[in-house]
Amino acid sequence: HISRFAVGGAVHTVPGDSGERTESAQGEGVHSTPYHLEVKSIQQFERKATSLWAGHKAALEELIQRTKEGRKVFLYCESPAEVQRVTEIVKEIAGEVPRHFQLPLGYVHQGFVVESLNTIIVSHHELFGQYALRRRERPARATAPVDSLADLQPGEYVVHASYGIGKFLGTETLEEKGGKAEYLTIEYADNVKVQVAVQNIALVQKYIGTSPKRPTLSKVGSKRWQKQKEKVAQSVRDLAAELLEVQAQRQAIGGIAYDEDSNWQIEFEESFPYQETPDQINAVREIKADMQEPIAMDRLLCGDVGYGKTELAMRAAFKAVESGRQVAVLVPTTVLSVQHGRTFAERFADFPVTVEVLNRFRTGKQARDILERARAGHVDILIGTHRLLSGDVAFKDLGLLIIDEEQRFGVEHKERLKKMRVNVDILTMTATPIPRTLHMALLGLRDISSLATAPLDRRSIVTQVTAYNQDMIRKAIYRELNRQGQVFFLHNRVQSIEKKAWEIQQLAKDARIGIAHGQMSKRELEDAMIKFVLGRIDVLVCTTIIESGLDIPNANTIFINDADRFGLAELHQLRGRVGRYKHRAYAYMLLPNSRPISPIAAKRLKAIEEYSHLGAGFRIALRDLEIRGAGNILGPEQSGHIQMVGYQMYCEMLANAVHEMKHEKVEPLPTTTIDLGAPTYIPKNYIPIDRHRMDAYRKIAVARTPADLQQIEAELTDVYGPLPEEVKLLLDMGELRIAASKHDIRSIAVQPPATGYATWGRAPTGELIFSFRSRGEGVPPLNRGHDARESGMGFQPMNHRQDADATKKRGQDALATTAKTLFADIRGELRIPDPKTVRLRLGERYFEPRTLITLLRKVFSEGKK
Repeated sequence: HISRFAVGGAVHTVPGDSGERTESAQGEGVHSTPYHLEVKSIQQFERKATSLWAGHKAALEELIQRTKEGRKVFLYCESPAEVQRVTEIVKEIAGEVPRHFQLPLGYVHQGFVVESLNTIIVSHHELFGQYALRRRERPARATAPVDSLADLQPGEYVVHASYGIGKFLGTETLEEKGGKAEYLTIEYADNVKVQVAVQNIALVQKYIGTSPKRPTLSKVGSKRWQKQKEKVAQSVRDLAAELLEVQAQRQAIGGIAYDEDSNWQIEFEESFPYQETPDQINAVREIKADMQEPIAMDRLLCGDVGYGKTELAMRAAFKAVESGRQVAVLVPTTVLSVQHGRTFAERFADFPVTVEVLNRFRTGKQARDILERARAGHVDILIGTHRLLSGDVAFKDLGLLIIDEEQRFGVEHKERLKKMRVNVDILTMTATPIPRTLHMALLGLRDISSLATAPLDRRSIVTQVTAYNQDMIRKAIYRELNRQGQVFFLHNRVQSIEKKAWEIQQLAKDARIGIAHGQMSKRELEDAMIKFVLGRIDVLVCTTIIESGLDIPNANTIFINDADRFGLAELHQLRGRVGRYKHRAYAYMLLPNSRPISPIAAKRLKAIEEYSHLGAGFRIALRDLEIRGAGNILGPEQSGHIQMVGYQMYCEMLANAVHEMKHEKVEPLPTTTIDLGAPTYIPKNYIPIDRHRMDAYRKIAVARTPADLQQIEAELTDVYGPLPEEVKLLLDMGELRIAASKHDIRSIAVQPPATGYATWGRAPTGELIFSFRSRGEGVPPLNRGHDARESGMGFQPMNHRQDADATKKRGQDALATTAKTLFADIRGELRIPDPKTVRLRLGERYFEPRTLITLLRKVFSEGKK
């Protein structure tokens, strides 16, 4: 590693083993070695300006030539993918990678030559012209947002796996013998209150029914809840079988298996002018892996508005087109079809790809010409609205269907889509998944890629719900215009849109006002949109025609008039029209002064204001599910079952049924309860906000591996600072819970030593009590008396007491074998009072919490089965 670079012609040194110090030309002390290297900046390699690809080849040819002259070349790449790409190009040029041409992983900002070592060092991004901003990659979180209790408020309904549906009243911290402990208080029928320890929070879920109506509270001690669960479980098994049959049919039919990435594909992706986020890199890898399988792809790409879904769709389209297939891109609005048409045409401009748009702006003659060429295979990518689903639209060889915002299409359109889905690859893009889509995605019945990382410089949108106020509107418009920005004013009433535009003109006299709505002629609408895109209109008064996909980076303020009349997903989409660049964006949800708003609308508006952070799309979808109810997501038969147990538990039961039928092993949720008499809770002075604390408890409770816990620890430290001792203990308990669950242990409890006296002259001792799950159950019973009589062997009938005793004895013997293995290295006295319990007596010194944790780690160490 070169410690310093040349400044003013000075000779600098490389640190070695001698440890000597010498003075540089500037008089600074630096480490010295026998090697004195004169470092020069690298000369610029020749690059042709015709295309990026020509530049790559020319530069690489020159580097390869230098290796033939005896020079060593180190071309630093930042990822294995870059190494692979360069290797392929070098092999194409030279037949094989020269011996002195090395491709190490690493980062070099600017290349240089070390003449004395005859060495050239250069970077991938320098050679390929990709100077992108670098960002630190964070590990992707595997937990789905639907698992979160961060949004749980007192008064909302929850489902406890054992007790059923109750009302969450809040949290309470109680003093116990081991210290403080935190509990959730849940109210059930007949005003019965149950306190659930936070360690068991994994058993509690937020309740979402099929309608916004209040659910019936379960009765503690009644068998009705278990019967409800059994009924739903049977129904879920039937549904899982049906869904898997459909999936099996799709796999049996097969699909198109595309080739690995070609040089053209690599060049296309390299020409993307922005740095990809880690999520984009993962998602495109998953999409292409699906396309290379001989099974038709059906993947959902969920990313918030402006997170780069279209770029990934274009990469998938390129792969299909290069293999000689056609691509259909289905969009919900005419304006979006125009936008996508322009984006695709610009992105594919350097390649022989024909892109066409079919929408109501096309004349009859133009539409017929496009359709004829599509049938003949002369159109590679056809972008259109629901017009693409008409009977007269046909393709010569359709390979990929891209659907943007599937929830915007009606039932009849979806039926037509089902027929198209048979053996064609499907990529569905959405920012707010519809409940069924969300549901299928979370269950693994449909593959999902999620873009949760915001692009560089992207900022969250400031969202404000407010009464209609002309003075506020005027000030907000001028604030935007003063920073050379543009404004959307959404007024979804065509009859009065011109009057509203005149009103806005009176508020901002010198602003240039434009109008856009779906009933305008093709020429008028196109003219208005182009003027707005080019910045010739300051304020566009429009309808929801701008809802999907419109990308105008300079528009960073939006007003949504009568916001209570819109759905939650719709409000999220509309808000996404601004904030698509690095500037801070503002969204104003305007409410009427003349009429009241409904309670459901109030909930929607509260949610849109609350979920204004980057990447809130998934949360919006779930909140929308809560407000509207899960509804008829899987047909009327299932609707009642969801109401019985709640949407989340229903989804879990369906997922389990699917895994069971697929004979897939699923890592179960660790459910061992551990009480070591130590304070294991999150102090309020560490995480002060109750709902954030509840969410942290739940993440720890649902962790399935030690790696999950390490990630949680890193997140907590990053957000809240160093962990207090109580939180460290809580995480340690989580690790023990995971290990103990693998040994079928239901609970671990402590009976501490009695203080103040010794027993029979010995030091005080205490006990660790291990309760196992159903040991001895399933052991076949001994032959009954009637079997003996029938055999004629003269045995006397065995009574039930003898039978039970024998079963208990065998259960204890089985448990004794397990206990001997588990506790082989522990010095203590073992007792097995029944087939489910092991009591381990230990000396007093073992009962300090940290010592106990060390002991239990030893008990559950790897290799003990």
